[in-house]
Parts: sequence; structure tokens; C-alpha cells
Amino acid sequence: MPEWPSTLDVEALLADGWRPTPFRQFILKIHSRCDLACSYCYVYEMADQTWRSRPRRMSRDTVETTAARIAEHVTAHGVESVEVVLHGGEPLLAGPAEIEHAVRALRAAVPARVDVLAQTNATLLDDDYLRLFDALGIGLGVSLDGSRDAHDRVRRTADGRGSYDRTAAALARLTSPAFRHLFRGLLCTVDLRNDPVETYEALCGFGPPAVDFLLPHGNWSAPPPGRTADPSATPYADWLGAVFDRWYAAPGRAPRVRLFGEIVHLLLGGWSASEQVGLSPAAMVVVETDGEIEQSDLLKSAYEGAGSTGLHVATHAFDDLLRLPGTAARQIGALALAAECAACPVGGICGGGLYAHRYRHGSGFQNPSVYCPDLLSLIRRIGTAVQADLSARPKEPR
Repeated sequence: MPEWPSTLDVEALLADGWRPTPFRQFILKIHSRCDLACSYCYVYEMADQTWRSRPRRMSRDTVETTAARIAEHVTAHGVESVEVVLHGGEPLLAGPAEIEHAVRALRAAVPARVDVLAQTNATLLDDDYLRLFDALGIGLGVSLDGSRDAHDRVRRTADGRGSYDRTAAALARLTSPAFRHLFRGLLCTVDLRNDPVETYEALCGFGPPAVDFLLPHGNWSAPPPGRTADPSATPYADWLGAVFDRWYAAPGRAPRVRLFGEIVHLLLGGWSASEQVGLSPAAMVVVETDGEIEQSDLLKSAYEGAGSTGLHVATHAFDDLLRLPGTAARQIGALALAAECAACPVGGICGGGLYAHRYRHGSGFQNPSVYCPDLLSLIRRIGTAVQADLSARPKEPR
């Protein structure tokens, strides 16, 4: 039986007036391997194992072909700026020469501003890399899961050694006066075994401009740790709620926390800028090391081939991806919601949660998030705090 969105009629959507959103974020998997073996990694430890058959490094020909395809896309749609994320695996394994070639090729080919970010575990981030990134204007996001004990429990090498000390040393270099302007923030995966406030404070100890808390990837067929069928249990909302209370009590001194900021913005009538929450159309695409064009790589957590499109930069334009049901499903907003989400009072705020977390074998992706009770509880908690804050402000005279 076909799973949704394979049954989605894109031509009917177009006939009804829907128009796809051009891509503005391009994730380049410049290296498909990693020097860590994190226990929760969706690339290596979950359903999709296609990394095993891909080349380790993206070739220069593939980089240049990708750059030409991005140029073609931005020209066709009048896009003025794009973000390119160097990703993996661990992108720094590609080596300085390949990273420099990729960035220079992209900026030479694309007739738009190209902002480049590398998402790294930072174990290889030395002064030579930092000087290169400074010269090329590459921002850096670093994965860190809190304190040494919390981080080393899950972010370890294949032989079981922790990586905290190397990551912390790299962060000390990155946050020095010479390179701090490259620092874009920390990415932390929520682990219920860790104290939430202690984790938040450990992250804040590095002075990040932003912190991105990620829910562990899972779905209805492969639930994440601690997420049971009991709708009254909200362990992730409780964990994140404790962090929110600490964060919200320190305005002006706290880093930007994307999930909290997005929810607050949505509650106040704005639009989301990420796929975590809200109904804004997804504008991100992935290019693998072999040049295959994929949807969100987070779909690898659902089943093997979930993100596959059958498209390749050598033979297809990015516009070809815009007309696929899987892309449309992540761009049509409320039309992609399950009936329960459409009827939910915070459905427009939650937006069904991250698309990858909605999967259920047999029905596909048109389900509530596996984190539905947590998202509902967290949004209500944040909404209560924001409403109390607004009510306490003196009213302006008419």
C-alpha cells in the first residue's frame, strides 16, 4: 500500500494555485564518513545505511557541477542569497584544500550572495583551519551535548574514547578574539539522562551566540528514547521547559535558542524560519558525496531511501525536485497536516513538528509528530509565560 506523500497529486496542487518555494539552503555532504561514532547518529545508526556505498569525499567535478546547478536555480528564481552548509559525516575530514576549492567554486559560479557554514564536531578544528575559515568567511556551528560526562556518554570515537576535551579545546580557539566572529552557535541533542539546566549552563559556558536543541530522531515505528504511547507523559517538554524557564528569565544575557525563539515568534503571529515548528515551506535540499540530490537528510531516520529522489546534479536541475510529492509535502503547510493536527488549537504553531518525526510504517508522513504530547505541553508552557509577560506590561494610552 502506497505511503503518503507518494499519493500526493502535485499537478492538482499547481492547478489550484500552489507554487513551490525555491531552495535557499543547500547542504553539501562533502565527506560521508566521520571520526566519531555518536550513539544517536541518524546517518550511521538508524534506518538508512546508504552511506556505506557512497564515495568518502565529494569530487571536485561534483562540487563544480553542484555550483552550476545552484547558479541555474538562483537565476531562474531571482534568489538574491543562499546558504551552503558543508556537512557530512564530518566535513573537516575532506581536508583544507577541498574545502577551499568548494567555497571558491561556489562563489565564482553563483550570481548571488553565498553564505557558507560548516557544521562540525570540531575535533579537527585547529588554528590552520580557523585561519582558512577566516579567510574564506566560513561560519562554524559546533556539536556539543553539554558537560564532559553528558557529551562523552554519546559522542565517542569508534574505540570508545570521549571527544569532549578535543571539542572544548577547539571551542576555546574558536571563541578567542581572533576567531570569535566565525562562531555561529552550538547544536545539542536532548538526552533525558542529563540534567537540563546543567546542560544549558554548560553550553552557555562557551558564550555561544545561539544554541540549537534537537530532539532525538525517531518516529511512530521507531520511537525515540523515553517517548512512550502514554499521551500524559511529556518527558521532553519537561526537560526543555526547565531550560526555557532559565532562558526566559535572563533576557539580554542568554544566547538565542532557536526552538524557543521560533515558538515565541509564532505565538505572536509570525512565521517560522525552520522545519522544527510552524508551517513555513521547507527550502532546503541535500547533495550527497556522489552528487545524488536528496530531500532532508533527517529522513534517513525513517527508513532506507526515505530521502532518495532518483535525481543527480549531473542530469537534473534543482527545479526537478520541486515537483516531487516529497518536496511538495514539506512546502504545502497546513495541507500536509494530519486531521488531528489540523483540529488542534496549536496546530499552526506546532505545524505537526519536524517532518521526519511524523513517519509511521504503513501510512507514511501524514501523522502527528511522535513528540505530539511534548510539543503541545511545551507550546502551552511558553505561551503561558509570554501571555503573562504581555499582561504585566503597562498599557499604552490611547
